Amino acid sequence: MAKTSAVEKNNRRRKMADRYANKRAALKAIVMDQGKPMEERFKAQLQLAALPRNSSKTRIRNRCEVTGRPRAFYRKLKMSRIALRELGSQGLIPGLVKSSW
Repeated sequence: MAKTSAVEKNNRRRKMADRYANKRAALKAIVMDQGKPMEERFKAQLQLAALPRNSSKTRIRNRCEVTGRPRAFYRKLKMSRIALRELGSQGLIPGLVKSSW
């Protein structure tokens, strides 16, 4: 089980990224627009840099929904390999059969 503080920190980052997504996208569009004057693009770049770091989507860490484990994460199932194996062995995941021989 992961530390609760790490899981909560990641949840805060997720919320902040959602909150600033529109503003960040608008500023990025201005920065990437070659037709805009250089001063305006530079000003948008400074505004983008002034946003909180945790508002960036790249700061979000994929974590297991069951255990909070940050590694060996299956995106499709939103859980780690260990939790997947455990729940699969118990028969709690439909369609998953753990092989044994």
